[in-house]
Amino acid sequence: MMTRDYVIITDSTNDLPEEVVNREFVDIIPFIYELDGVVYGKEKKISPEDYYEGMRQGKDTKTAAANIEEIKEHMTKALDSGRDVLFFCLSSGISSTLQNAYIARDDLAEDYPEAKICVFDSLCASGGHGLLLWYAIKYYEEGLDAEASMKKLEETRKHIIHKFTVDDLHYLQRGGRISKASAVVGTMINIKPLLHVDDEGFLKAESKVRGRKKALASLVDAMEASLGSQKDKQEYMVICHSDCIDDANYVADLMRERFHPKEIGMHMMTPTIGAHTGPGTMAIFGTGDKR
Repeated sequence: MMTRDYVIITDSTNDLPEEVVNREFVDIIPFIYELDGVVYGKEKKISPEDYYEGMRQGKDTKTAAANIEEIKEHMTKALDSGRDVLFFCLSSGISSTLQNAYIARDDLAEDYPEAKICVFDSLCASGGHGLLLWYAIKYYEEGLDAEASMKKLEETRKHIIHKFTVDDLHYLQRGGRISKASAVVGTMINIKPLLHVDDEGFLKAESKVRGRKKALASLVDAMEASLGSQKDKQEYMVICHSDCIDDANYVADLMRERFHPKEIGMHMMTPTIGAHTGPGTMAIFGTGDKR
C-alpha cells in the first residue's frame, strides 16, 4: 500500500494519447526537436504532420535529450510538494537522458533525505515506453508506493514488445543503423526492415520483407510470435505512426482480429523519435512472453 504519495516523471517520447497521460500525478518533460534550425517542443509548437512534411521536403532535423537541470527542476517541484519521485524515460540504449537523471537524483538526495527518488531504465521507446507508463499509472492507482511500483515496472519492462518498420531506409542509414549501400540497394528492390527493441534497450533489426503491405502484415505476425501465451490477454496495446494514418488503421484492424485487445491506443509518433526513423514509420506494442 502507498505510504507516501509520489509523482511519475517521464518524457514526451512516450507517445501515449493525451487523455491517457493527463493525470495530476504524471509530469511529462518535453523534449525539444529542430526543423531547419527552428527549435520546437516547448515554447514553440509544430504539429507532427507539419514536421514530417518538412522531413519529406528534405529539411534538416535535430533532437536533444533532457539535460540535468531540466530533470532536477521537475524532480524538485515534486519533492517540494512533499511527494516522492518515480522517474523513467526513453531507453538508455537510445538516449542519454537516463544518465542525466541519475546525476540529478544524486544531486538532490542530500537536500531531500526523507524522500525516495526512484530512477530506473525503461529499456523501452515510443509506444513501448508509453505502455510502461500505462502500467505505472495502473500501479499508482492500485495504491503501490514509488519503490513497489518501480520493482513491478522493472519486471514488466521485460515483457513489453516493440515491433516496427520504416518506409524510407535512408533515415536509418543517416543515423548509422544501416550502411549507405544497404539503403540504396534496399530502396531499389523495395526492402522493408522489421525492427524491435531488444532486452538491453537497443534498436535491432529482426528480419526484412519486400513491399510495404507485406511489412505491415509481418509486424502483426511478429507480434503474435512474441505475445505467446499472452496473445488473448491484451489489456492495452499501442500503435504509433509517423504520418501514415491509413496504414495505422489497417494494422489496428489486423490487431483487433488477431488479438482482441480490450483497448488500442493510437498516437502520432513524436518528432523526437520520428526524426530518426522518418515519415511512414509504423510501430506496434504489446505485452507478451518475450521481447
